[in-house]
Formats: sequence, C-alpha cells, structure tokens
Amino acid sequence: MSVLYLVTSAAPSHAGPIADLVVQAQASGWLVFVVSTPLGVRFLDHPRIEELTGEPVRSDFRMPGDGKEPPKADAVIAAPATFNTINKWATGITDNFALGLLCELTGYGVPIIAVPMLKPALATHPAFINNLDVLRQMGVRVLFDPAAPYEKRMPTWDDVLTELDQLIGGISA
Repeated sequence: MSVLYLVTSAAPSHAGPIADLVVQAQASGWLVFVVSTPLGVRFLDHPRIEELTGEPVRSDFRMPGDGKEPPKADAVIAAPATFNTINKWATGITDNFALGLLCELTGYGVPIIAVPMLKPALATHPAFINNLDVLRQMGVRVLFDPAAPYEKRMPTWDDVLTELDQLIGGISA
C-alpha cells in the first residue's frame, strides 16, 4: 500500500473537511498520515482523523525516542496551503514540522501537489505569485486558479486525487 502524507495549514477548506479527503484517499488505496502546521490544527477534526488513520495528527517535531516514525511518503498533498505556508516552503524556511517536512520531501523528489487557499488580496501579492513559480520549478504540481471566485478556488477532493493519480503516472496506489 502506498503512503500519502496530507499536510494541512491554517485555512478553511472549501473542498470539504480534511477527513473527507482522508476517506477518499483511503478508498483509492492510500495509507494516509496527516501533518499540520501549528495553527492548522485548529481547522481539523482530530478525533475523526485519528479514528480514520489510526495515527495522531502530527504538528510538532518528534524528539529522539518519542513515538514511531511514519513510513516514507510515496506522495504528498499540501491542502489547504496558506499564503504563509507557500511562501515559507518556496524559500526554504522550516520553522515548523509541516514546513520542514515539505522542504525535505521536495528535496527528495517525492511527488507533491499543493492546493493553496488564501484571501483574494493575498493571491495577487507578488511574492506569492513568484513563489508558486518557484514551487513549480522544484517539481511541485500547483492547483491554483487565481481567477476563480474565492469560494470556488479549491478543486474538489476528487479532482485533487485525480491530479495525484496523473502525477504519479496513473499507477494505482
């Protein structure tokens, strides 16, 4: 079974609850591990996600000897990804576990999909626009339509998983 890391940050998901994405990814054959930025944990239904995955939602660096390390990721979905997350990730700032993980997995060449979700005013910020291009140059598949209305900016979870399937070459998880 292939391993999917789902990295979330502090934004509402207009595609539906993160738990729904976990269920859909599991139905597609993925073993899912959820990681969140420190502020992103406020947007998650921890009990539901932990029930579904059998694993805690991770938001902190693990100390040596604490807990078990999850299996290596075969793919990553970063959704919703905030303005802050995108900009820090693209510039290599790893001031929290989720960002450190995204930077490391990008360096390893793990297939990654980023699904930004941010306010319209931030979507036009030059740093954000440039950093989306930086992520694309690093091989990250970015699903973001700045022209879409705010409420419809995020693709559906079905669309995200279809994109993931295409990214990994159509190989079933």
